[in-house]
Amino acid sequence: MQIIRNGMEFVLKKGEHTILEHTKANPMIYVGYGKETVDMYRGNFKIEDYVIERRPVEITSIEETAEGLTVEMGDALTMAVKQDGECVTLNFVQKDEQINRFWLRVRADKDEHCYGCGEQMSYFDLRGRHFPLWTGEPGVGRDKTTYVTWRSDVENGGAGGDYYNTNYPQPTFVSSKRYYVDVDCTAYADFDFRDETFHELQMWAVPASVRIEGADTFVELLEKLTAHLGRQPELPDWIYNGLIVGVQGGNERSFGLVDKSIENGIKVAAVWCQDWCGKRVTSFGKRLQWDWHFHEEMYPDLPGEIQKLHDRGIRFMGYINPYLVQGGKLYQEGLEKDVFAKKADGSIYLVDFGEFYCGVIDFTKPEAYEWFKDEVIKKHSIDIGIDGWMADFGEYLPTDDIVLHNGVSAMIEHNHWPALWAKCNYDAVNESGKLGDVVYFMRAGATGSQKYCTLLWNGDQSVDLSRHDGLCTTICGTLSAGMIGCGLNHSDIGGYTSLFDNLRTKEVFLRWTEMAAFTPVMRTHEGNRPDTNFQYYDDADCMAETARLVDIHVMLMPYLKELVAENAARGIPVQRPLFLHNEADERSYTEQFEYLLGEDVLVAPVWQEAQTDREVYLPSDGWIHLWSGAEYGHGTCTVPAPIGSVPVFYKKGSKVAGLMEQIRAKHGK
Repeated sequence: MQIIRNGMEFVLKKGEHTILEHTKANPMIYVGYGKETVDMYRGNFKIEDYVIERRPVEITSIEETAEGLTVEMGDALTMAVKQDGECVTLNFVQKDEQINRFWLRVRADKDEHCYGCGEQMSYFDLRGRHFPLWTGEPGVGRDKTTYVTWRSDVENGGAGGDYYNTNYPQPTFVSSKRYYVDVDCTAYADFDFRDETFHELQMWAVPASVRIEGADTFVELLEKLTAHLGRQPELPDWIYNGLIVGVQGGNERSFGLVDKSIENGIKVAAVWCQDWCGKRVTSFGKRLQWDWHFHEEMYPDLPGEIQKLHDRGIRFMGYINPYLVQGGKLYQEGLEKDVFAKKADGSIYLVDFGEFYCGVIDFTKPEAYEWFKDEVIKKHSIDIGIDGWMADFGEYLPTDDIVLHNGVSAMIEHNHWPALWAKCNYDAVNESGKLGDVVYFMRAGATGSQKYCTLLWNGDQSVDLSRHDGLCTTICGTLSAGMIGCGLNHSDIGGYTSLFDNLRTKEVFLRWTEMAAFTPVMRTHEGNRPDTNFQYYDDADCMAETARLVDIHVMLMPYLKELVAENAARGIPVQRPLFLHNEADERSYTEQFEYLLGEDVLVAPVWQEAQTDREVYLPSDGWIHLWSGAEYGHGTCTVPAPIGSVPVFYKKGSKVAGLMEQIRAKHGK
């Protein structure tokens, strides 16, 4: 990194590549002010902006100090520039209080690729598009040309979504020029990568800082980025023992299906009963009673039942989120403790979650944070023996007429909320001495989630193989999240959302299962309409194939544990883009439907219907096809891909080769 000052001009270069340039002819910073309108309906946000003024800022003085440069930008901003080796930070002080719009232009090359911006589900390479960064529901279908998306938009208040909608936005991107840009700002943002000569990063507030750091390799760059952001802890050993069986319906049905799975040869690591707290039926399907204690009618003596599972080597997982349903037991306790966010008139702010209303825990109030951590998570989950849970939601903080304890605008706190939610879970587990044994998985995220999120999951895909909301989006989402520090991820096997006669099939379930076998965690989900969608336990052939794929996953345990440990120690994700270890291969930079599992295994999931073979791109020579043992070299090849035999390759002579040969000998077809 090199900072160049020339009079009133400022340039930042990495080698020969210019990253920032501020001259009179080409200013890098614009400021202004605008007025937004934000409408939320059940976590779906419609956001519009009216920019009243936008103007470039002019450098009026530059002073060299012992710490770097102090750059005065008229009456708008002061920018302090500091360099520490390959890291440069720009720290901003806002002088004009009227400014509420900020644009930063980062120089770009036509052949550059960019990744990150949180977990992006549709496009891994961000070039050619812009990405509004605002946490919310990702949408159903997420493709305006499809029937499911159109009908979700029309009938469910804009719930169809678009390519950029995500639970986990983050104002951080990684360039193929081997540097990253991390913006310290939780306001609404829009990162625009459409221009060939610059990337324009817009924020609806002046950022506290912008951090830019370079490295010689992508592995080194991710190590630096995750050292800055934080790293996920390792997963517990028990999670590798088999399938996490997602079932519901009470003691008899849930534990009966676990027994049925085991009787059919499926190794079970845990049972996940999301309805441990009770259920409610809405027009969307079967949902939960948002009152986070075990439901005594559906799950009588749940602590005792959990102990019985533990005696068999099986763990129990539940579900919580940061809202409490109006009228519930814990809602009443929350009222007494004054833990809820308020309206301007002092009344409780209630959020519509789809035919029921909930109070929002105000995590900015220390007493509310402590109450939820201690009296909800610890007392009602950890203390009764629950080994983990889905820590759902975090995206729904409203922005209209809501007053938070810390006095910060909800427009600023909204994108920060998922990180607060993650920290609340982390603190509860850590203070209980259970870190490394209890695991919770989250879909919402923000800057800072990394060190507080024990496991990510890809959210609520449709129960299909569609381009923007099906199986393939979990590949893209996992790769993008890995580039900003969340390298432990998984998905609902078979998808979750079933609407408008879109039903899960056996093909969808098995294609998802065969991919999940080559990810860190395997977990099923019955979906929002379990009675009308395909379930593996109702089909003997599917049970047998699931048992085979789960056994493959268990056989991979030593390799997976090694990769998970590397993610915790170095921030290198378990599932990796091809270019991470093939930097000279140009095609690797645009591949988003294949991934490396570690350095030595390549997985190319089948994500389209009725495929019996799959074209695969191999970024180097010396790959062995797992199922046939045939060797393949650099370039494209087409291999058979019957259901149950996802295209997988491993490096010839690698440390994992012996293990893969064992898998072929036992489970090859």
